[in-house]
Order: sequence, then structure tokens, then C-alpha cells
Amino acid sequence: MKYIVIKCGGSVLDNLPRSFYEDIVKMHQEGEFIPIIVHGGGPLITSLLKNLNVETTFVNGLRVTNHEVLDIVEMVLSGSVNKQVVRNIVEVGGEALGISGVDGSLLKAEPTSDSKNLGFVGDVIEVNHNVINTIIEQGYIPVISPIGIDDSGQRYNINGDIAASAIAKSLKANLCFISDIPGILIEKNGIKTKLDKASKSIIETLIENKTIYGGMLPKVKAAIDGLVHNIPEVGIINGFEKNSLIDYMDGKKVGTKIVLEEGIA
Repeated sequence: MKYIVIKCGGSVLDNLPRSFYEDIVKMHQEGEFIPIIVHGGGPLITSLLKNLNVETTFVNGLRVTNHEVLDIVEMVLSGSVNKQVVRNIVEVGGEALGISGVDGSLLKAEPTSDSKNLGFVGDVIEVNHNVINTIIEQGYIPVISPIGIDDSGQRYNINGDIAASAIAKSLKANLCFISDIPGILIEKNGIKTKLDKASKSIIETLIENKTIYGGMLPKVKAAIDGLVHNIPEVGIINGFEKNSLIDYMDGKKVGTKIVLEEGIA
């Protein structure tokens, strides 16, 4: 059985068209690639934190998370956003089951190396993929919120891109990041151009010269880490383009494909 882990960022979730979810359901029904959705929820978290007058800051694209922020992050991700995605799939005739990384210790986590600055932000050290397989065997599309847990029961806020990469590595699945832009954009003579394909070394150069920054950083770092650990393929595509997910899976030049080998195309 082949899997594709589809990461939907919080910045795009509210506006993804019905056709995107129809593509997910079509893919699930056809069965060549079984979709597994991992989602974020950053803008809704930021909005709620602001309404509650809770300060929030970021370091290298990751949200600094104390106890108070962690409670709100879990409430938004595992509650509102997770069930919204499940509802959207149900509305187009699919069947989905939403869980968080806490359930069944799906995402076993430890503090990130920069925990002094980031607080309860975690890295995934193990994925209990039996939980995912059980959901799939029952005929459901898994919808996963990126909250992790350690052996003592401490929860961690996991960046959604990092969580998606960890799950893809565990299942040796393809990985696809859904964005509101057509892929990785570079500027040539004042004109922004999409990279159809980019290697690990090219990505590292684009990070170094700050062409890639902010929220795109965790995506490309997670992509490279996944490729090094035997994820077959990583893509970044625009979820607002009709049939973009199906076209990408069919091998058409949609989005940016990130690969290990040298060179770009």
C-alpha cells in the first residue's frame, strides 16, 4: 500500500476550495495512494491568543510555547481545525477520522534542541504508525493535528511541517505541502519565477542567501530531512489551483518538486 502525507498549512485551510477535498476523496477511493492529512492552524491560534491578550512570538518560523500558549494551541488544533477538516471531507462524500498526535502516543516527542528559547516546542522521535494503519484499514482518511507527547505525559507543540515529514518517514510515504503559492519562487531580473524542481544543495543555497525564509523554512528543512531518510518524493503545490493535487500525483509539472540529486529543472 502506498501513502501520501498531505500537509495543509493553517494559512490556507480556511480558503481551500471544495475541489481540493474532492481530489482527496477521489484519491482515497481510487486507492493507488492513500491520503493522510496533517494540518496546521497558525492564524487561528494567533487570533485567539490576541483575543485572550496572550503574547506570542516566533523564532525561525516556530511559535514560542509556554504552558498557557500550549493549552490554546491544543484547543485550536485538535478541536476547531481538526474537526473542520473532517467536516470538509464528509461534505464531499468522503470518510475521515480526526486525531491528534497525543492519541495512542501517535507522535512521541521530546523538547527541541532550542527549548530554552522555544519552550514546549517538540521534535518527533517516534511515530506509532500502527494507529494510522488501523484508521486506514477501517476505511477512513486520517486527519492528524500536530501535538506530541512524551512518556511522562508532557505535551509538545510540533510544527506541522515537521510532524508531516516524521509521519512520511515512518510510512516511507510521499510528502506534499499544500500552500497558497505555486511552489518555491525565486526572483530573476525583478520577476518571480517558480522552480519546477530543486535539489538539496540548491535549497541550502536559497536558505543561505535568504531567498527562503520565515514560514517556508520549516517546509524545506522538513523536506530535505525526509528525503535523506528515504521519503520517495516531496512537493510543494498550490491547493487553490483546480486539480493541482491530482495533476501533481500524475507527474505533471505542478508546484516544486524537491529532490536529493544535484541540479534544477
